[in-house]
Amino acid sequence: MKSNFPRLIISATQSGSGKTTITTGLLIALKNRGLNVQPCKVGPDYIDTGWHALACGKPSHNLDSLLVGADNLQKIFTDAARDADISVIEGVMGLFDGTRNGHGSTAEIAKLLDAPVVLVVDAKSMGASAAAIALGFREFDKSVNLAGVILNRLGSDSHAKLIVDALDKLGIKVFGTIRRNDEFKLPERHLGLVPITENFSADVLQKICAAVENQVDVDALIDVARNSKPLETTPKSLKLKAKSLTIAVARDSAFNFYYDASLSVLESFGAQIIFFSPLEDETLPADVDGLIIGGGFPEMFAAQLERNKKIRTEIFRAANDGLPIFAECGGFMYLMNRLIDFEGKSFEMCGVIDGAATMTRKLQRVGYVEAELSADCVLGSRGEKFFAHEFHYSTTDVAENIFACKRLRTGENFTAGVSVENVAASYLHVHFAGCPHVAKNFVEACLKRRR
Repeated sequence: MKSNFPRLIISATQSGSGKTTITTGLLIALKNRGLNVQPCKVGPDYIDTGWHALACGKPSHNLDSLLVGADNLQKIFTDAARDADISVIEGVMGLFDGTRNGHGSTAEIAKLLDAPVVLVVDAKSMGASAAAIALGFREFDKSVNLAGVILNRLGSDSHAKLIVDALDKLGIKVFGTIRRNDEFKLPERHLGLVPITENFSADVLQKICAAVENQVDVDALIDVARNSKPLETTPKSLKLKAKSLTIAVARDSAFNFYYDASLSVLESFGAQIIFFSPLEDETLPADVDGLIIGGGFPEMFAAQLERNKKIRTEIFRAANDGLPIFAECGGFMYLMNRLIDFEGKSFEMCGVIDGAATMTRKLQRVGYVEAELSADCVLGSRGEKFFAHEFHYSTTDVAENIFACKRLRTGENFTAGVSVENVAASYLHVHFAGCPHVAKNFVEACLKRRR
């Protein structure tokens, strides 16, 4: 059965063109019109989705064909967008940027979802060359429905007219011409934008929305979305099983890198999710059967995490008592003996894993990997495989060997992660929607301990 899902993708020529800012402003503008807006994000990014959620008041879902596969991606989208008036999908990097053969790119997702694309072009220091760039993007892959462009960071009306006239001659529609304004810039740090849990400014968001309202033809974008072709749809996901166990998930300013659809997979296997804060809480939730500590920015809150010795001691004791624990990236670092920040200062962490994580100014690893378990652990049996993503500015002196990994972009082979009895931790980020068997294995480990 096919259904209408009004939708559009905001993409760009490259990272840093302003697509997150424009997407956020557009989401607010659409919500202000009384529309039920569903935001989404192409790729594995955790932070942009937080800004989306803040803008329109509902979770933003990641659409990542590498982490979850094409079929799961379409289902995640249609489940999320089923009751929405319009869906706005922010792209990743440049329109055609992905792994080999463009796998995982915004262009690939645009074709999977048959969604029209609006291209953000950073026109600073360019005249008619901006039109040539847009033409190249239109002609590079004509199976992508490029509906038009938004010109960003323009210096003046004459600057805008120069480029708009050039685009008119090429038959490329211009949906907006946004002036250069540093007040619109969202705050950034080494992993990208700063999460909203740390830095929320209603004033900045309202200024961004006002710029979009005044300089972008929002009504024309709504028309583009509503003219999207119907999509094949399947019945909404089955009703969740009755809750048979409880998993505590760390979520606060230090640890907030989670995919909602991923946590839903745990719930589908009977897990009740309870959130807690390693920054603020002194104890774990009562009677939990498992613990997950996701990624985030523990390095930015190292002193506060160190001061909260009670929760660190609780986690250490829980690990020694056999509680199944799964930790990703920032959570991996938190479980170690020490975290050494960018200035070389050392902070005590949980001590579950013997070793230290050291922050570096240089990006250490980024990209998708295929991971295979090298030994049995709480995530599954030796030989089980799944796809993951990593992105970190730290190194560790821990001997990593639980996962045999292959980098998808380069083919590089390396080992990653640590398994200590009932604990599995690594720099890898996993989306359970793409590997439900891993979620099931962890839930079963939790159930085994409960029994």
